[in-house]
This record gives sequence, structure tokens and C-alpha cells, in this order.
Amino acid sequence: MLYDMGVCDAMASNAPVGKPTGMSSPHLPKHLAKVAGIDSTVPAPPHTKAPLAGVPAAAAPADAAPAPNALITDRLAGWVSDLTTLHEFTERLIRTATLDEALHEVLGAGAALVGARRGMAVLEPADGLGPTATVGLGLAHADLGTIETVPRGTSSYGRLLDGLPDPADPGAPARVPDPIAIPDVRTEEGLDPRHREVAARLGYAASYALPLATEEAGRIGAGVWLYDEPAAPTDRQRHLIGLYGRFATEHLARLLQVERARVQVSTVAEELLPSRLPRVPGVRLAARHHTGPRGGGDWYDALPLPEGALGLSVGSVSGTGPSALAAMGRLRASLRAYAVMEGEDPVAVLSDLELLLRLTEPARSATALFAHAETARRRIVLAGAGHTPPLLIGERRTEYVETSLSAPLGMLSCWEAPSVELEVAAGETVLLYTDGLLRRTGDPIDRAFARLHAAAASVPRTDRDDPGAIADHVLRTLLPEGLDPTVEGEDVVLLAARFD
Repeated sequence: MLYDMGVCDAMASNAPVGKPTGMSSPHLPKHLAKVAGIDSTVPAPPHTKAPLAGVPAAAAPADAAPAPNALITDRLAGWVSDLTTLHEFTERLIRTATLDEALHEVLGAGAALVGARRGMAVLEPADGLGPTATVGLGLAHADLGTIETVPRGTSSYGRLLDGLPDPADPGAPARVPDPIAIPDVRTEEGLDPRHREVAARLGYAASYALPLATEEAGRIGAGVWLYDEPAAPTDRQRHLIGLYGRFATEHLARLLQVERARVQVSTVAEELLPSRLPRVPGVRLAARHHTGPRGGGDWYDALPLPEGALGLSVGSVSGTGPSALAAMGRLRASLRAYAVMEGEDPVAVLSDLELLLRLTEPARSATALFAHAETARRRIVLAGAGHTPPLLIGERRTEYVETSLSAPLGMLSCWEAPSVELEVAAGETVLLYTDGLLRRTGDPIDRAFARLHAAAASVPRTDRDDPGAIADHVLRTLLPEGLDPTVEGEDVVLLAARFD
């Protein structure tokens, strides 16, 4: 992938970046020589005749010019060193999976290439659709804020982000601007006074700014590296950072598309779920929903029913992406309708849902759990179709509700399973959840169930009156590192109902 960005341009100059690697013979490795368009075999200098045996060779004068062989060796060593450096940096960059990781990697690699110690990278796509971000290398958050106090139009990165007009044609579209080098902030002409003040406060004396932009990807952002002393990158360093910058821009553009797609999927998923939970006397509700990177089909719902009852449901549609989200939306809406008509019989509700799924989504399956709660009596009747059992959390007990084993919806020609009835004591909470919560732990399913039980049992007494605090405690305990939205995995849904 390194050569796709034109890394062979690195052959343009001779002086290597950093210390050249030693070479025992003037032969460029075949795979690099082929890319560079160089014959990997360098012929030995011609001899008029073989030297006589036993006769020592004449010593070269001290001021004699280097042999052609040595010059070629040094040049090839420099090329190989540059190629190796770029290859290492680009390999590290392509392993980044998020925009934040990629920006930090670009900063570190750029600092090594131009010989700087600190820097900042600004993500600001030209189309204005976001996201935007600013990250620093060796700079605290307050330092980045101080740099941003420099008027944007006079700062190096601001001029790159806004684009520089073509002096020959001011009306032409903005071109990809050239890097901006300020070898000495104190003596540079035309700088805003605020720029010098900020440089003095942060202790940098020079800077080099590079646009993260190409003709194909457009403008993605800019990188700025800061020197502690007056300095500027050499021609060789400029050349290499330019090659790396073009590759980094294309990589950032791909990650930008992925991030935008993830945000769109997450937004659609949230819109398909309840915007707020109902207020029903005798019960308090809280829900937590985290969408995976591709968008899954998990849902939750709480619906006021006739005679002061409350319907609770959680479920998961097979598959990911927009089609799974659409199927989830249809099933959830249908379940609400069935719950209003025959909610007191959860088995009938899920039977109707199974028939609908077979007729409209024959290639899909789904798990679901529906509970009909009489809040005044704290009586719950529930049925599940291939779904994980609810968890009952109280002062005197923390236990799973024993539900009958049943296949998921859409997997049998006719679904039916017995319902389960339970009485909830005052102050107890019923926790409904999807299996994504268990799978995200990475443990075998039996161990994941045990961990979930332990997390629920460890809820502090001070949090047991708040269903939201209970759900948060379970999430923190079960997934201590949080739910990384970039990691492949399923949705996570929790619905907690605390009965007074």
C-alpha cells in the first residue's frame, strides 16, 4: 500500500533521513529495486586485467575522490532507509481504526519525519459535515486552546484549512495549498502579534504546517509541528512528509466515511426507539441502549395499557445494518399494536408477532420477551421467545426469572410457549436485557450469566431505589472498559423497572 501513494518519488534526492543502514554490497533488494525502476544489480567497475597474485594494491591518495562504487552504495542505502521509514509509518497508520487514533499516529510520525517534538492536528472536512477535532502531541488541552486564540486567518493551520486562493486566478476554486514553514517566529515578517505572544508563552520558536488534503479526497484537515529552536525541515524531510501526508489524507478520508456511516446508523436506531419512557404510577423506568458499529436490531419498549397496566418488551432481530434496523422498527411497531389488543396474554402477543415475521421477513429470525405488568398489584405475566431470562433485583434476592425454553421467532412453523407469572415485592427491580450484553463480555455464555448475576447482586444499597443507577452499575461492572463503538459487536439494551 506504500507504493500506491507514489513512494518511489522518495528516490528524488540522495541524503537519507536519519542514520542510513549499513550495506555489505551495492545491491538494492529486488522488491524495492523493481518498484523504484532500478536495476538491482550494480556492475562492478571494469578492469583492464586481473591484479597480480601476491602483489599488494597501491594505496589510494588521502585526497582522492570516493570510488563510484562507494557513491552508489551510499545512495542506495539512503533510498532503502527512506523507503523503510515510510513503510513503517504507513503500516502503523493503516492499523488505526478510529479518527482519533489516526490523528495521533499522524502527529507522531510527522514529528519524526520533520524532526520536531510537539505538534497539533486539526480535523475539519471541507464539506462542513464534520466531525471536527483537534488533538495535540506534547501539548495539553489548555495549550491547544491558547494556540486557537491566534486569529484564524493569520495562523498557519487556519490558512491551510481555509485554502489559499490562486494569485493568478482569484476566482478559481481553492487549490490544495502548499505547506507553510515559519523558520523563526521572532523574525518572520507579517505575523500577527498574537502569534508571537503565543509562541513565547508555549516555548516554541518555529513551525511547519502541512495540509491534509489531496485532489481526490479534498481537504480533511491540517497538521502543525512545533520546534523548540529556530529550524526548518530539509528538502528531503519535506519530500518525505509530503508523501506521508498524501497517504494519511486518503486513510483519514476512509475513516471519515466509516465514522459518518456509524453516526447515521446510530441516529436511525435511536429514532426507532422510544424518545422517552412513560410515567406510570407505581413503577419507575430506565433504559440504556448502545448501538454497535454496524447498527443492530435490538429494541426495548414500555407501553401504558388499559386498566393501569404496563407492557414491557425487549428483543433482537437477526442481522446488522439498515435492513436489520428497518425490520426492528416494523416488529416493534407491530408488537405495540398486538400488546394493546391482547397484552394480558403475552403468549398471544408473541404468537401474532411470530406469524407476522414469517409472512413479512421469511429470511429473518428474532428473539423477544414481552411482559404484562399490573403495577398496582405488582403482578407480572411474561413470555419469551428464545430470549434471555429477566433478572429480579431486590434487598433479599437477586435471581433469574425461570422462563420456559423456546425457539426464537421465525424458526418454527408455529410458535407457542407457556407464560410465567411472578409477584414482585415493593422496592424490587425487574431487569430486562438483550443477549448483546452477555456477548460483549467475551466470556462463555454460562460465565457471562454468572457475571451478570454478580454485578446485579453488588448494586450498592444507595442505588437500589434508582433504576437508572442500577442499569449503570451493571454496565460498569460487566463492561469495565465501556462499550467501544468501533469494535465489532452486538447492540446492548437494558430496561429496568423498579416497583414501589
